[in-house]
Amino acid sequence: MTAALATLPAAVPTGAPWNSHDTRLVTVTLLGIGLIVTLIVAVKLHPFLALLVGSVAVGFAAGVPTDKVVTNFEAGVGSTLQEVGLLIALGAMLGRLLADSGGSDQVIETLLSRTRHVLLPWAMMLVAVIIGLPMFFEIGLVLLLPVIVLIANHSGYPLMRIAIPALAGLSVLHGLIPPHPGPLIAIAAVHAQLGTTLALGILVAIPTVILCGPLLGIVLARWVPVTAAAAPVAPRDTATAPQRRPSFAVTIATILFPVMLMLAKAGADIAWNTGHPPQARRILDFIGEPLVALTLGVLLAMVTFGHAVGFTGPDISARVTAAVGPVAAVILIVGAGGGFKQTLIGAGVGNSVAKFANGAHLSVLVLGYLIAVVLRLATGSATVATVTSAGIVAPLTDNLTGTHAALLALAIGAGSLFLSHVNDAGFWLVKELFGLTVGQTFKTWSVMETAVSLVGFSLVMGLSVVI
Repeated sequence: MTAALATLPAAVPTGAPWNSHDTRLVTVTLLGIGLIVTLIVAVKLHPFLALLVGSVAVGFAAGVPTDKVVTNFEAGVGSTLQEVGLLIALGAMLGRLLADSGGSDQVIETLLSRTRHVLLPWAMMLVAVIIGLPMFFEIGLVLLLPVIVLIANHSGYPLMRIAIPALAGLSVLHGLIPPHPGPLIAIAAVHAQLGTTLALGILVAIPTVILCGPLLGIVLARWVPVTAAAAPVAPRDTATAPQRRPSFAVTIATILFPVMLMLAKAGADIAWNTGHPPQARRILDFIGEPLVALTLGVLLAMVTFGHAVGFTGPDISARVTAAVGPVAAVILIVGAGGGFKQTLIGAGVGNSVAKFANGAHLSVLVLGYLIAVVLRLATGSATVATVTSAGIVAPLTDNLTGTHAALLALAIGAGSLFLSHVNDAGFWLVKELFGLTVGQTFKTWSVMETAVSLVGFSLVMGLSVVI
């Protein structure tokens, strides 16, 4: 039996024993999630208000001090919007300019003319994988949304037939492949080698994306046969149509410009990860920050999708302003999802879950995966699940080989993607951007995330047996 498959020794400390308070926290969490779903589905309350009410109810029921109930929620909203809110707005601006300039049509017509109809979902998967390599999930989704909708409209495919391959590509890369923050955190905690983890991660990611993207998309599109018209893409301003469309090359270059900046930063971080960083890395670190890269991308788009196609300054300004309105509700809901996540963390739900998991005698790979799964379900955050899980299992990795340490990092990453639901900001982002109901989001996005987690972990376990 390999080191990765060996059970934990009895001498491993398990911390404080499970008690009635822990049972109460887990019960309160489940009831809180049920309350939020009921308010949205049955009462038809706006998701932002439902998340706010659910967070307050969970806070009080869990015994959180009165002054902390509100501050925990506010802290979660602030931290989430700090990371995602501005990026959603910038992505919407870039997407609006892309659509109004005719650049989206140029991309779609070129793809349709060069790609067989049956291969469009696969082409969407490849695009998402390329964009998802250096980018956070939320940024990639916002950038790809107009393309997903337009391809679905032009091809006649159901929306989910095109969307699921893109979502799978972005999600798998975000959870399993460095230089994304989650995998890097796990690699550092379990003392795995980045190169080994990257190589094994690619072996796991490729079949996972294929199975959970284009292939699973066939099934999910039948379960939820929505059309692309349901997605809330801002209408174009036809009063001042562009005098000419940007070329395909210019359109692709503009779309990939922020991607390349972030990719350059990731490469610099890997190339110069020790010692005093040179000036070149400082520059790349700055322009490769998602906020800076997307801002520069919008400024470039104002030229290539604005002045270059015949728009005047006021035309461009009006389009940028109009892009923000449709995503305001999305930003609020995403922030509220982060607030609910922080409410659970502040109540101590994560500690209770970690306490239970520390007392289990399981394979290190299985333990790391299950801890990440439970923390993901409890907090909704893949990053929190990864950080906490890696910290719990880190003392148990002394006897692992470099290969199995890398597999452990991947197992934790796979667990952190399990069943996205109402306490995950990504759940609300997908729901709002694609115009889905809560039930439809569970049947598509949540099912896909669960499949990604299970398939990815199964492949990790298979590799642990043969290498």
